[in-house]
Amino acid sequence: MSWRLLILFFSLFLCFTQLQAAETPPPEETVSNPKRGWWWYEIEPPEAKTEEIQAGRPLPALSDYSLETLWEMHPDEFQGILLQIHKKAVMTLKEDDVRDYLVIQDIARRKALAFTNVNAMIVQKYPGLSLEADFPTVLPGRNARIRQEMAEIDTKLEESRKDFALIYFYSPTCHFCTEQNKILNFFLVKHPWEIRKIDITKRPQIAEGFGVRAVPYLLLIARKSKETIPVSVGVISLKELEKRLYRGIRLINKETTPEGYSMFEYERGGGFDATAPLRVNGAPAPAMIKRR
Repeated sequence: MSWRLLILFFSLFLCFTQLQAAETPPPEETVSNPKRGWWWYEIEPPEAKTEEIQAGRPLPALSDYSLETLWEMHPDEFQGILLQIHKKAVMTLKEDDVRDYLVIQDIARRKALAFTNVNAMIVQKYPGLSLEADFPTVLPGRNARIRQEMAEIDTKLEESRKDFALIYFYSPTCHFCTEQNKILNFFLVKHPWEIRKIDITKRPQIAEGFGVRAVPYLLLIARKSKETIPVSVGVISLKELEKRLYRGIRLINKETTPEGYSMFEYERGGGFDATAPLRVNGAPAPAMIKRR
């Protein structure tokens, strides 16, 4: 190594040492400034919490608590004791310690079962708290719900086809657009809407104006107000297209709010009406129960 290189290294070392000394704050600044401290080699590292690493400290035993105490204990406290007994069983592997863990685990299981039973009783006692009426689980009820949703969607799309239109951005070289075209043809057979198709390769300025970055891109537009809302980016199914148009129309017409965006009109006041309990001038939600 040449003497010039040695001089250069020594000069850099001196500069670094002086810079570090100049930037080192006084002790009181080190404590008050959380961005400095131990990680900058300015103070001693914090001492470890010895109570968390002491191997000889006594761990709780199941015999320290009665079953009644454990049953009525606050869940956070109970969870801490269960965890400690579990650690003790894993550490000692003694028969009594493992049995204690299984016993307290059984108490936790039974408490969960008791809560589930009380919950089932409350739901049956107060049907308004159940979603069985809003979302049936049996097949006939589910079929009836689907028919009701589709009827509401079809009615809304028929009523709105003169007030709204679809703008469809596509590209001749887009394979996804080819599939979306087929779905739109099915849509037009069922709903005679106006769909304005725009080739982004020929009219890029229009696509840029609407913020179109990818195709296929569907945009819902109100004829009078010119208010728009995107429907989809990418291929979308016929059923999902109908549902999003239904929701977009209701949102633009102020028939719903963002909080109730996915709600159908027949669900108003029910379990899927998110803001029903907050309405003052409307009828109270069926699920609400007055406090005694």
